Amino acid sequence: MKKWKDPLLLLLGIGVSNIGGWIYLIALNLIVLDEWESPMAVVMLYVLKPGAALLTNGWAGSVIDRVNKRNLMAFLDFFRAVLIAGLPFLSTGWWMYAVVLFINMGSAIFYPASMTYITNLIPAGNRQRFNALRGLIGSGAFLIGPGVAGLMFMMGTPTIALYLNALALLLSGVITLFLPKLEEGERTYTSGTKWEVVKSDWMVVWSFSRRRAYVMVLYVLFTAMLVMTAVIDSLEAAFSKEVLYLSDSTYGYLVSIAGGGFVLGSLLNTAFSHKLKHMTLMGAGSVVVSLGYIVYACSYDFVTIAIGFALLSFALAFATTGFETFYQEHIPVDIMGRVGSLYGLLEGVLVILLTVVIGIGAEAWSIRGAVAGGSILMLLLTLVLYFCLKKNSWEKQLKNIQNVIINKKHTHTRGFEDEVDSGSVLGQMGRTDEQGRSEL
Repeated sequence: MKKWKDPLLLLLGIGVSNIGGWIYLIALNLIVLDEWESPMAVVMLYVLKPGAALLTNGWAGSVIDRVNKRNLMAFLDFFRAVLIAGLPFLSTGWWMYAVVLFINMGSAIFYPASMTYITNLIPAGNRQRFNALRGLIGSGAFLIGPGVAGLMFMMGTPTIALYLNALALLLSGVITLFLPKLEEGERTYTSGTKWEVVKSDWMVVWSFSRRRAYVMVLYVLFTAMLVMTAVIDSLEAAFSKEVLYLSDSTYGYLVSIAGGGFVLGSLLNTAFSHKLKHMTLMGAGSVVVSLGYIVYACSYDFVTIAIGFALLSFALAFATTGFETFYQEHIPVDIMGRVGSLYGLLEGVLVILLTVVIGIGAEAWSIRGAVAGGSILMLLLTLVLYFCLKKNSWEKQLKNIQNVIINKKHTHTRGFEDEVDSGSVLGQMGRTDEQGRSEL
């Protein structure tokens, strides 16, 4: 039980933060809609999330891999808490969108930082179970958060809910500070201006991507599936109300069914995590998610769309656990922040572009046609991912990478940068960026 003390403490912080996140999302939507009385004003909030990724992910990885992750996570919790607490005073002007953008930028940095910290904290044999528990907590927050938000609205106003979210983030930050300050590993050699450091880090990621192309192909294929879920979900409300003519309350039931499916999937995933391979979860889970979207796109009544929602959310719990474990097992921890951030930048660009494309398709063609087209594209992507994962040659290559990562840890090499050609920028650098390595 002692070895799980720190992981359970980390899960507690994640759970508190996730519940607060759902309260914040619902409260902010209602505040903006009441203030501006325009659905477009609410849509702008969702555009800010990928926009924040575009502004931060190009350089965030360079920071993440050079600072103490625990302190960075706690700082980001406190930073977002202060900004959220200030939102009620800015709800009448465009300044509110600027503050929300900074909140989203903090969240964009937090995710890759937390993934790197988790990889360092959790032994390889326990990561899949930890990720399953993390998914279970996320699904619980999906059900608890909106309920708490509704209770806050009954007792007062959405503003109170925002303050509650700020308090949740403060508590999460305090919990994070009780976690161990892990070793940062070998120093990263850099020189020149900060722009040169960032550019050299891009070269590290590019070199890794070329040398380990099979890993990154799998990574990109799964990320493309996640992008398609976000793109199709942008038409979810319009499809439910304008195509199937569901009422607001019936649409609310659909959201609850999706949450229930995710909870059930997370429970089973946690129970059988020791028996399931993460590659199987990642491949088969992705295909079932896309099949759920196909059922959703072809539905003509509440029952069929409910089946589609339950199926896709159930499978998503398995797929995301498999992907997170894959990410932790096959990306070297010393460059994990940079890889996650730069590929997150690609994800943000794709979300924005494809959301615009599917929106235009819904206007020019039909909402059902746009949703069906997106679902078919997702199915094709996940089938390619599945068959790639089934090939023995890929499995052997991935095992070889794991062995390389393990050997590098035992031999105390300087990190992945040593694999870059000696004639490259990194090979010519000769001093350590002490300021980049300093703790927050």
